[in-house]
Amino acid sequence: MTGTGRRTIAYVLPVFNEEEAIGAFHDALAAATATRPDLDFEFLYVDDGSKDASLEKLLEVRAQDPRATVLSLSRNCGHQIAVTAGLDAAGDADAVVVMDTDLQDPPAVSMEMITMWEGGVDVVYAQRRTRKDGVFKRSTAYAFYWVLDRLASIDIPRNVGDFRLMDRRVVTEVNRYREQDRFLRGIVAHVGFRQEALLFDRDARFAGETGYPLRKLFSFAATGIIGFSTTPLKLISRLGFAISGISVLLAAYVLFVRLFRPEDSVPGWAFLGVGMFLLSGLQLIMMGVIGSYLGRVYVETQDRPLYALALVARGKPDDS
Repeated sequence: MTGTGRRTIAYVLPVFNEEEAIGAFHDALAAATATRPDLDFEFLYVDDGSKDASLEKLLEVRAQDPRATVLSLSRNCGHQIAVTAGLDAAGDADAVVVMDTDLQDPPAVSMEMITMWEGGVDVVYAQRRTRKDGVFKRSTAYAFYWVLDRLASIDIPRNVGDFRLMDRRVVTEVNRYREQDRFLRGIVAHVGFRQEALLFDRDARFAGETGYPLRKLFSFAATGIIGFSTTPLKLISRLGFAISGISVLLAAYVLFVRLFRPEDSVPGWAFLGVGMFLLSGLQLIMMGVIGSYLGRVYVETQDRPLYALALVARGKPDDS
């Protein structure tokens, strides 16, 4: 809370190659926040190593609006790390809103979040009622949440991204989680507090391309599953027991045919070859799952910093 006794809302806004959308987004955000003159706002833009002119556009925004803060990461660290850097910088803000800058998350919805927060809700997460994505994107998103819902050890709401408002107490707890492979929507669900959904209609991207191509989507899904569930490891054991049971039954059948019906005995080299390759493939998959967990342990034991800042522009523009 500021010295004037007014409440402060900080917006954490990760940016990656969004030069075409930054100006329109900031205008929409400024228009939305102008409806609440009783609150103070800070806009924390985090440039995640953009390769276009995003950083220059952000500095132009900052020159025109003193509420804008620009943080530039020294390299591309990924969306989740960029959000983490913004949360670290949010300081003593009474509440923090996390949203993307491609205008798929409407700034006006954040005003509804603030109203719910003022009513006593600690976390308001925006849940997509509709989304203007392609069939493939919608299908993969549905599959991801379906799998996560069945494997994760915590309840992570479906059709929810990182667009949310968090009370200062929640942000303090979230900032204590420092794992390298971050899945923030899982972390927020894990900390608890009073959390409620706000339904909204997700718009299409204003410009540019998504920062989550198919390869990154699969990696992100794996991070969410491995980070909040040991079920894959348990499934390996169950699959091993199942295959062992089938093997015992097959061995009993072969022995029966050999002893009591030798005339029906068939060499079956093709069957043995297929079975060998099948079991070898299953073993490699199991080793890969185990290796994923061990790899996470290795990365976490290194305890490296999550990010490095190349530029911090905060306060009055002439003081930066």
